[in-house]
Amino acid sequence: KVGWYNAVLPPAFHLPYPDDTLAFVVLSTPSMFDKALKPFVNKEHLKIIRDPVDQCVSHHLSCVKEKFPDQKVDVIFDYEILPSRKPKFLAQTAAHVAGAAYYYQRKDVKRDPWGKKKMCGVCIHPKYGGWFAIRGLLLFPDIQVLFLEQPAPVDCVSTEEKRIELLEQFNFHWQDGRYRDVIEVKERYSEEQKVYFATPPAERFKLLGLTHKSQ
Repeated sequence: KVGWYNAVLPPAFHLPYPDDTLAFVVLSTPSMFDKALKPFVNKEHLKIIRDPVDQCVSHHLSCVKEKFPDQKVDVIFDYEILPSRKPKFLAQTAAHVAGAAYYYQRKDVKRDPWGKKKMCGVCIHPKYGGWFAIRGLLLFPDIQVLFLEQPAPVDCVSTEEKRIELLEQFNFHWQDGRYRDVIEVKERYSEEQKVYFATPPAERFKLLGLTHKSQ
């Protein structure tokens, strides 16, 4: 429910829908690269003019919308921002309140060792650890779900020591990706996918055999 999300955030970040409005958080799993991105690029390579992953996600969520011709469906993507430069929605908060992944933050550590350092939080999925991404929100403005029960996200990094290790790895060593393996995972990115996401965005086109076009 939109209300679960709005309840934990200041008004500036609220989604402008009634509290009982139905929403879905969209995640991509490690297999997205082979099952969705590569086929999309092969089929649509001439039409790709911006980030291929963003365009691939946009394509697939448009297909979802088409499955509900009688419903109004609003889509918000993780990369969209408001004129104020604020994100249109806070992806990690949305994933947490939907029960999809646990958003570990500084407040989850009782004996905070970081003093005045700024520490960002990170979502961990019980099956994929940090090997996943939050891609968007699907909102159904005309569907009100009064009796939907809120599921709690799985607290899979349950010890103080592990949470400190997770937040330190994510904030100070995120490039090496160790934070993604803070728990035992069922699936992780392929080597090809790791190289792709480690490559600066402007150079990723070459990896997919695309020429970069300006918008």
